[in-house]
Amino acid sequence: MEENVQSFRVSPEVRSWALVGMGAVLWVIAYTFIEPFANWLTYSLLGLPHGSQLGEALAFFFYDVPKLFLLLGGMIFIITLLQTFIDTQKVRAMVEKRGEGVGNIMAAIFGAITPFCSCSSVPLFIGFVQAGIPLGVTFSFLITSPLMNEVAFVLLIGLFGWKIAGLYLLSGITIGVVSGLILGRMKLERYVEGFVRDMKRNAGAQVFEEKLTWVDRINRGWDTTRDIVRKVFWFVIVGIGIGSFIHGYVPQEALTDIMGKSAWWSVPASVLVGIPLYSNAAGVIPIVSALLDKGASLGTVLAFMMAVVGLSLPEAIILRRVLKPQLIAIFIGVIAVAIIITGYLFNLIA
Repeated sequence: MEENVQSFRVSPEVRSWALVGMGAVLWVIAYTFIEPFANWLTYSLLGLPHGSQLGEALAFFFYDVPKLFLLLGGMIFIITLLQTFIDTQKVRAMVEKRGEGVGNIMAAIFGAITPFCSCSSVPLFIGFVQAGIPLGVTFSFLITSPLMNEVAFVLLIGLFGWKIAGLYLLSGITIGVVSGLILGRMKLERYVEGFVRDMKRNAGAQVFEEKLTWVDRINRGWDTTRDIVRKVFWFVIVGIGIGSFIHGYVPQEALTDIMGKSAWWSVPASVLVGIPLYSNAAGVIPIVSALLDKGASLGTVLAFMMAVVGLSLPEAIILRRVLKPQLIAIFIGVIAVAIIITGYLFNLIA
């Protein structure tokens, strides 16, 4: 009898895939009924009239909150699952062996697939500098990592579609590569703090290759999804709250005059406004969505978003530990110009 029970015992792999399948079914059902539920909650249960400012704002909020969390949960799980097949240490070693050009492209792509914000990417940037990787190549990573991460990419797909998300991905990597090449050609190594250059690489460090089973990969996907959603939870809520207010109460004509294509100065102004602010993609993209709904131009609001997530005061403060003020100022200036140019290009093609 005991042998029969053991023979019918479900293996961990089967159990894990069964949970993934159930989660996928529930995800599809929930996503299908978000909009009808938001409308019912706003206009039937609360009794708000269609077209009212409060009604439009609340319907936007009740729709976008579950939608974005479902997109984040589903896509981050899939991306994390794919990332378990990427050996980041090998990628770093490959980048280290390359010079300018190819090294910048590899570093930018590496930055795009790593889930770091502008502050959390700084430690890895420091490790690159200490490892002797060319400064311009390390900047390509530092620039691209916060601009393009799975949160930004997922939310852009959900709100604007694959075309805009793809263009944003391409522009983010291009900014990282081109800016890194420019910074590398300027020979700015003298502005790196001396103790960083003098630190010796740990030649005896060993990298152990992980041997992951499917159960390990799925568990890592669940854990990473839970951790990221928990970290960005309030950013999403606050961002959608601001977006809801813009959607319901800010007149379309006002935003069109300020952030429309006809206002040539709107792109540099949005970058200057965005640099002192600090948020991540989860908080700023809902605001971008609301601005676009109100008639703001695509290039202007995306330039604003790039400035917020890619350049921040906390990042500059952390970088000051290893870089001199002159290099930080040049870094911010080059990226700001690149973002402004990208904003104008988006306005031309959109």
